[in-house]
Amino acid sequence: MFEYEIQKLHHNELIREAGNARQVRLAVKARRAARRAAAGRSGQDDHEGTVSALRSRFARAA
Repeated sequence: MFEYEIQKLHHNELIREAGNARQVRLAVKARRAARRAAAGRSGQDDHEGTVSALRSRFARAA
């Protein structure tokens, strides 16, 4: 009986973690959609990212 209870606790913990992960994914998706909508209203392509930050990290090619 003790092993069954441990298994049930583990099962419930996994379900709880999956629910938390799902909520995080939905929050990230909503935040990303809101950011894209705001960029669309302001005329900026914010979702494209910046290129200038990467240029300073690498040396120029020959």
